[in-house]
Amino acid sequence: MKTHCPYCALQCGMTLTPRPGGGVLVEPRDFPVNAGGLCRKGWTAAELLDAPDRLRTPLVRDRRDAPLRPATWDEALDLVAARVRRVQEEHGRDAVAVFGGGGLTNEKAYLLGKFARVALRTSQIDYNGRFCMSSAAAAGLRAFGLDRGLPFPVTDLAGADAILLAGANVAETMPPLVRHLRRARDRGGLIVVDPRRTATADLAALHLAPRPGTDLALALGLLHAVVAGGHLRRGYVGARTEGFAAAWRIAARWRPQEAERVTGVPAADQRAAAGLLAGAGRAYVLTGRGTEQHAGGVDMVSAWINLALALGLPGRPGSGYGCLTGQGNGQGGREHGQKADQLPGYRRIDDQDARRHVAAVWGVPAEELPGAGRSAYELLDALGTASGPRALLVFGSNPVVSAPHAGHVADRLDALDLLVVCDVVPSETALRADVVLPVTQWAEEDGTMTNLEGRVLLRRRALAAPPGVRSDLSVLRGLAVRLGQDAAAFPDDPEEVFAELGRASSGGPADYAGIAHDRLRDGEALHWPCPGARHPGTPRLFLDGFARPGGRARFAPVDHRDVTEPPDADYPLYATTGRVLAHYQSGAQTRRVPELVRAASGAHVEVHPDTARRAGLADGDRARVVSRRGAVEVLVRCVPGIRPDTVFVPFHFPGAERANLMSDPALDPVSGMPAFKSCAVRLTPANGEPA
Repeated sequence: MKTHCPYCALQCGMTLTPRPGGGVLVEPRDFPVNAGGLCRKGWTAAELLDAPDRLRTPLVRDRRDAPLRPATWDEALDLVAARVRRVQEEHGRDAVAVFGGGGLTNEKAYLLGKFARVALRTSQIDYNGRFCMSSAAAAGLRAFGLDRGLPFPVTDLAGADAILLAGANVAETMPPLVRHLRRARDRGGLIVVDPRRTATADLAALHLAPRPGTDLALALGLLHAVVAGGHLRRGYVGARTEGFAAAWRIAARWRPQEAERVTGVPAADQRAAAGLLAGAGRAYVLTGRGTEQHAGGVDMVSAWINLALALGLPGRPGSGYGCLTGQGNGQGGREHGQKADQLPGYRRIDDQDARRHVAAVWGVPAEELPGAGRSAYELLDALGTASGPRALLVFGSNPVVSAPHAGHVADRLDALDLLVVCDVVPSETALRADVVLPVTQWAEEDGTMTNLEGRVLLRRRALAAPPGVRSDLSVLRGLAVRLGQDAAAFPDDPEEVFAELGRASSGGPADYAGIAHDRLRDGEALHWPCPGARHPGTPRLFLDGFARPGGRARFAPVDHRDVTEPPDADYPLYATTGRVLAHYQSGAQTRRVPELVRAASGAHVEVHPDTARRAGLADGDRARVVSRRGAVEVLVRCVPGIRPDTVFVPFHFPGAERANLMSDPALDPVSGMPAFKSCAVRLTPANGEPA
């Protein structure tokens, strides 16, 4: 069966073949984004299908202090429905909340949003993609009027002469993408912006290592260097953009020497980077989580977009700006109703025309649709409080590990009257639940995903699910019926759900109306928007104009501001978090694959040898990394290529190794993105002072 990898947003093509004696053979196939390659996670993806602790039956608690016990599906769903009704009767509709995931298929994301707003009639729904793509999405909407991670095919990158990667370590997070960077690398045009000397930075001709949280100042310095060097594409700026004068009034103050003072990046390197981009016939500026996961992440991304616009890249064949979406369906997952402020088709929930259109598809009065709810961290922070939700249903997420200020989030989950988790394995969040519902995995169901280039892909069922396991769509249908909804309004057939998604998205910014399972089965390459059954899709956006009034992109007048928690005498170091090659997201999946566990069995702190020495530590020691919110105990890994004022901890691991016990929950005021990538910490031996 031809299908796609269950992990990152590349959605690499693979073929699955059931083995006669059990298990599944994974083989890569020649699909455009991976061209016959897979990373270690992709090669081992099938091992999770029969993980020893795979959930195979519903589990319930008879009381909060009782252990989870097996239950029938009817018992579990009846229990959830009864307790949801009781909570809403006592505390109101918004006392029940839903938390989704960027790994859910388009069909699941769509039906989850409909379930929240029609069956529960709650405004309280958001998803873990808020922690991933929200800043880049907001910046893209601000600049272009439309958010699609890459508004061009991944394969276009292979023709680039120069590429700037800001905050993206693709050699570890999506290794097959590296083959598309070879031309730029071989021509000396690969520029990497990262405070660490990562595997990706090792490939670069130029590595710019700013202090965490100073990317905006660096982008302003590069923009100044472009203009002062005579590289501004004045014809493009005049014909295709607006707002340059206001943006330049700020950037004019940011000579590279001033940017060096704030960022630590030498002025000469800034000018060299500007020259490489300006001198390239085909160039791209790409952003990732490192520059987005800040309390000022939207403005940071806007600054990189400003640089791309000044160079005349977006909307030009062979060049552009793009954001490297992280989660498998991080693109589609944010388009069809999981976000607190959105309806299907990337419509705004406060747009009256959008509400009328979607309500008509759903067969409900538009005035009955709830308004916007809390963003992800605000939602988690409010759980169990007097004014917050008293019940939470979680689909495809593990916030006990992945959310910022994770210890506090775990406490909020424990304060709920009801926690329901749908998952394939007993994740750290599932183990705290009152009801756990076992659901199908990627190879056991049909469904669509939208990869980082806006291409809609069909993942095919390759084998039967274990007895006792149901799909998320079936769970939503079962709960909706028990809450008084017509079963026909909540189909559990993916193809039927997708057809309804197409009608609901029709005419919206992310228009899927012309995409259908049968077209995907026939092998058509369909990128949204695709408004009609005969439409070929839109692999390259903005060639004829941007999705804003007058067709012009907009420069944003953004300026640098310090991180919300700068280092001080008590917490003298910056801490940043991220991923490593062997693991994915919260690790709930990859930590169950023996080969990946052997490659990375636990968390570590990456620290400069001089910084470790000053803390009384050496390579291989155990250390405590302590912030104002909590501490992690991890292995020391001395790395000369990291900044001496910075430490790095991967966030895939549970318990006392949870990197997000430390992280700063300060939020971007536009996107709701937490400040994952910078908080103030101190480093001590593990047997030293308590946190």
